[in-house]
Amino acid sequence: MMNSNGSAGEDTPLLSSTPNRKPHRLGSRWHQHLAAKVSRNWADCVLILCYLITGLLDSASISVWGSFVSMQTGNTVYLGLGLAEPDASTRWIKSGVSLLAFCVGSFLFSRFHRRFSPKRRWVLAASFTAQAALTTIAAGLVTSAGPPTNPQDVGWPVLVPIALVAFQSCGQAVVSRALDYNTLTSVVLTSIYCDLFSDAELFKLRNVERNRRTGAPLCLLLGAFVGGQFADSSWGVAGALWAASILKAGVVVVWLLWPAEESGEES
Repeated sequence: MMNSNGSAGEDTPLLSSTPNRKPHRLGSRWHQHLAAKVSRNWADCVLILCYLITGLLDSASISVWGSFVSMQTGNTVYLGLGLAEPDASTRWIKSGVSLLAFCVGSFLFSRFHRRFSPKRRWVLAASFTAQAALTTIAAGLVTSAGPPTNPQDVGWPVLVPIALVAFQSCGQAVVSRALDYNTLTSVVLTSIYCDLFSDAELFKLRNVERNRRTGAPLCLLLGAFVGGQFADSSWGVAGALWAASILKAGVVVVWLLWPAEESGEES
């Protein structure tokens, strides 16, 4: 306030008493953004991309370690063969570790999604952040230990990375359930092949389900090709793991930028 001489009064505060609410508004907006449920529209494309990651990891792991880290049907068969003839190979040990880690991961990832609402943006981003982190740790372990010199080796440099990658791989399958795309688990193809070629509208011009069922195996095939190239190169399985961790981190960014669910959109 100005006095009669035109100068500021003694009771005028040097600093404005009005609080700066901009940071609070930004924080509130960011909180709302993370807490929003993501839209299912076109989210199946992200899940189909996950098939590429599955192919990348499984082709490299089966080439170098002799076991899968995502598709557990093969590991179950290897486990059964190993139990029938345990001295023939150590593949059944690695397959058993992968299968056990996958089951434990499924138990924990599913409960995490149910506890905090499956489709919330931060939940999806946190899930793939954990997946990327576990894959990165496995890549670091394999890089530091080097490629196995003996294919029958079942030491920690082999079993720990297998367990870490198998544990995180189920996160993709759990997300497919969270988004209600139950067929796009990224770890199963047999049922997709069956549904694809038994589709009564297989040759129809507009057929979204057919397109999904076609995209999934094609992406896995592409990933398997790239993983095989890594396995046969000097990069080995470590290269495939590093590539997968980068792709997983990319999916985190995708979920952070994905549109929110609109009111009235089907869950």
